[in-house]
Amino acid sequence: MKKTSILAAAVVVILASLTFAANGIQWLSLEEGREMAKKENKPMIVDFFFGKGCPRCEMLQKAVYDEPSIAEKIMKDFVPIRVDLTKALTREEEKLGEQYDYKKDCLLLFMDSKGNIVKDPRGKRLCFVENIEPEMFIQYLDMVKASMKDR
Repeated sequence: MKKTSILAAAVVVILASLTFAANGIQWLSLEEGREMAKKENKPMIVDFFFGKGCPRCEMLQKAVYDEPSIAEKIMKDFVPIRVDLTKALTREEEKLGEQYDYKKDCLLLFMDSKGNIVKDPRGKRLCFVENIEPEMFIQYLDMVKASMKDR
């Protein structure tokens, strides 16, 4: 009986993981994401993203966003927002990018549910224009989540 229960639980976990991996991150627009972050009191990941042809974007997609454990963590604990830099930006997207000197290029921001940039323990803001390795990205996710407990 115990073996059957354990086996059944393992099958459910594996199927859930495969289903999640197929769905991945469900990106929202800036407007939708801000509303959800306020409503659910979750931090936001805002990625100003070009996609194909951009080495930073392609690396981030493949090594970070497509990694099932990272995608699951993002969907569970954060509101993922993607600003598509291949399209005309809304006034709000443009304003947010200019606020953090994006210069119409890639930018990754970690923000609290109120739209404030999250800072690391040294007071440096968490925003990136360069590549970020998966292990470092997970550390930032953990740091941002921990900082939300204090708010």
